[in-house]
Amino acid sequence: MAKLLLGKEVNEALVADLQSRTAALREKGVAPTLGIIRVGARPDDLSYEKGAIKKAELVGIEVKVIELPEDADRDAVLAAVDQVNADSTIHGVLMFQPFPAHLRPYQREICNRLDPRKDMDCLTDLSSAGVYQGRSDLGYAPCTPAACMEILDYYGIDCKGKNAVVIGRSLVVGKPAGMMLMGKNATVTTCHTKTVNTAEICKNADIIVSAAGVLNSLTAEYVRPGQIVIDVSINWDENKINARGGKGGIAGDAKFDEVEAIVDAITPVPGGVGAVTTTVLMKHVVEAAEKA
Repeated sequence: MAKLLLGKEVNEALVADLQSRTAALREKGVAPTLGIIRVGARPDDLSYEKGAIKKAELVGIEVKVIELPEDADRDAVLAAVDQVNADSTIHGVLMFQPFPAHLRPYQREICNRLDPRKDMDCLTDLSSAGVYQGRSDLGYAPCTPAACMEILDYYGIDCKGKNAVVIGRSLVVGKPAGMMLMGKNATVTTCHTKTVNTAEICKNADIIVSAAGVLNSLTAEYVRPGQIVIDVSINWDENKINARGGKGGIAGDAKFDEVEAIVDAITPVPGGVGAVTTTVLMKHVVEAAEKA
């Protein structure tokens, strides 16, 4: 059986560190604060917001929510961004994506209006450039791949000289995860929907980061003993037996029972990467407050 790389353990260590750092900031008269810009009230946005506020309270971060109506126009959203940029008491900003359909033609303009120093989840082009250049002074990496790196660090998994495969090439996870693994001196291969022989490529890896977003796509034929699997994806598995004994629950890309029986270590879903992501958001806010 594989070692489970549990997000709970990583969280506990991160939270303890952040509580100490926020206390030190408050002694200096600085109240680290997260600003949230939300257009509309999508249930998934509200759920994430609720979790973020709860985590912020736990680590000593204040939260200011700017809620705009579903039909808010481009100018209204830009004005909200200008508002948080100008507010020196707000150190970091989370802006929920995707926008409603009528705002999507202006998405890049709106995102790039945000001050990169306050961009906590890599929405701006400058923040993205910072990931690719390995420069923390240009903004912050996306929280999900950053959570992957926190898990690797916490469990003492040395990436230097290792072969790493990232499945997926999105700007949100796949591409930045590849760059961050290279920053840890891994040799990285990216697989995607047009890759030939993905299973064979994965079997030669030491570390697999799966961000395909396809239920049961990572099976026994992709893995071998000795590997580390970081399963990033959150999929819905209607056949999974949930905690209440009924059917239906979230699952990753890995066909867990098959893969866990072979590899050395794996992140479970739920309880792995997703559990760390919101804490990484709070870490970014604290870092931004320390730099202010």
